[in-house]
Amino acid sequence: MSQERTRKIAITGVLGAISVVLGLTRLGFIPWFSGASLTVMHIPAIIGAILEGPIVGAIIGLIFGLFSMLQAAIAPTGPTDVWFTNPLLAVLPRLFIGPVAYYVWKALSRWQVPALITAGIAGSLTNTVLVLGVIGLLGYVPWAILPGIVIANGLPEAAASAVLTLAVVAAWRRIRIGKKEGADL
Repeated sequence: MSQERTRKIAITGVLGAISVVLGLTRLGFIPWFSGASLTVMHIPAIIGAILEGPIVGAIIGLIFGLFSMLQAAIAPTGPTDVWFTNPLLAVLPRLFIGPVAYYVWKALSRWQVPALITAGIAGSLTNTVLVLGVIGLLGYVPWAILPGIVIANGLPEAAASAVLTLAVVAAWRRIRIGKKEGADL
């Protein structure tokens, strides 16, 4: 097995495990004034995709989605959790988080810091828009309510994703930000 392939497998495993730990401990859900929680569970998929490519990002997204579905079935915490037992809602949208983030990163990688910020936002909004889109298509919530959810939850999640993606990837790749470089962030 090549060293590059071994690294991809290791990073997929570590970031997939981080997604599971964020879900099990509920650290991946930040209580928010809108009554719903902000999630940061999609961020490992974004980071994995930027570091190792779209396939790694999709696999970590798959782990996130499967865990989300399992958690909704075994230990629901609210009345809407039952919706996430449907793989079309829990798994399918999460497969696209990493690939979208990766291709945004690649398209803008000439400008590394803005590329990381934009990729973090794009990956997060991919999760938000696709999950809410499936919720709308399945008729769980009227379409008119969904834009409010994007504003109340999706935009703060995207901001958190941008900051955390920038911090983690810049530290890992030793990208200079101002006078700081890599792990000195």
